[in-house]
Amino acid sequence: MRPNLLNLVGSFLFFLGSLLMSWIPSATAASIELAYANFFPPMHEQGKLAEAWAKEVEVRTNGKVKITYYGGGGLLNGPQIYDGVLKGIADIGMSVFGYSRGVFPAMEVIDLPNGYPNGKTATRVINAFYQTFKPEELNKVKVLYLHAHGPGILHSKKEVNRLEDLKGLKIRSYGFNADMVSALGAVPVALPISGVYEALQKGVADATFVGSEALKGWKQAEVIKYTIGCYGIGYSAGQYVVMNLDRWKSLPKDIQDVFEQVSAEWIPKHGEAWDQSDKEGLEYSLSLGNKFIRLAPEEDARWVAAVQSVTNGYIETMIKKGLPGKQYVDFVREQVAKGSK
Repeated sequence: MRPNLLNLVGSFLFFLGSLLMSWIPSATAASIELAYANFFPPMHEQGKLAEAWAKEVEVRTNGKVKITYYGGGGLLNGPQIYDGVLKGIADIGMSVFGYSRGVFPAMEVIDLPNGYPNGKTATRVINAFYQTFKPEELNKVKVLYLHAHGPGILHSKKEVNRLEDLKGLKIRSYGFNADMVSALGAVPVALPISGVYEALQKGVADATFVGSEALKGWKQAEVIKYTIGCYGIGYSAGQYVVMNLDRWKSLPKDIQDVFEQVSAEWIPKHGEAWDQSDKEGLEYSLSLGNKFIRLAPEEDARWVAAVQSVTNGYIETMIKKGLPGKQYVDFVREQVAKGSK
């Protein structure tokens, strides 16, 4: 009886060992490690939303996906992110289309002075544009979702009331809206948003075109004195959340579905956050004693007329590239006219 008992115990232990060995590889295979690069500071609302998106993906995949989030340019800075995703340095990245001028010709239509009333509208419009036209320029990555800030307007160290006040003013710009600055008679100073505070502080720039959220989110209210409500030329900055295409294709279908679902839910969250941040940015600026100057309708119209050449130039450039530039512009402006509905 004793040998039989030993044999039975040995067989049982062997069974447990085999079961454990077969389970370990499957558990390891189910763990998908991804790196997410973002340039927004951790405490910026857009940075918080990006990190929350990553956590939600982890939860809904029951821990099968683990996303290591690098905010504040910890892995890649803004202009490096798209190329970094292509090369696999980061699996996922959030950044601004305008930081890679010429790479996304169709998407640049979002950055034109289209008179965006708010971030909800800009975010709805950019996603509608992408879904309608599916530009080939984004075929190298998996687009998870897009968003765009509220009206980019002028924030200045010097008082500006009329178009003539802009002459010679050094205005921070990037990518596409540098043309808008030139059309207004000012001098564009190319800088990513992370360098604007210091540039204004040291006099490298006299003013900046940006959404009002930056007054608080990037502390720019501390180094300007005036916000000029030139809403007729309110532009936006199209922004992307994309994944390395090979990495995306390697994911199981059920995991891909989770990414798609969570991303769709995050689109309106970003639009709402941009608007709340704009409100808080202006309030913060006023609390520091800065002034808000709303352009009179007739003056606003002068600014709109001055930058029309930028839109015309965009259309001509797209036509030369074989792209329907006028159709792009007409679509965006029709969508903007619908507001945030």
